[in-house]
Amino acid sequence: MVVRGDLGNVVARAEGGVEWTAAFADLGPAGFPMLWALTPYGDAVFNQRQVPLLLSELDRLPAACGGDWVGQARELCQVVERGTHLYLWFVGD
Repeated sequence: MVVRGDLGNVVARAEGGVEWTAAFADLGPAGFPMLWALTPYGDAVFNQRQVPLLLSELDRLPAACGGDWVGQARELCQVVERGTHLYLWFVGD
């Protein structure tokens, strides 16, 4: 996970990444539209208007999907919210 500016410059970086478990398959688009966009192999990008929705979903995330990455994602969301022209990137393999 990284926060990037409009020019692709990295502003902040997480130490780890999402810990993929089988429980992610149970997150449907109706209840978790932001997290549902994540895949282990592709990139997902969230802008400043989407970050509050993502934070709300992180608050409701089942424990089976949790881990250190959740706190790191929250911190990066705050970076995006405080800045301008910043985007939170979940970078797939």
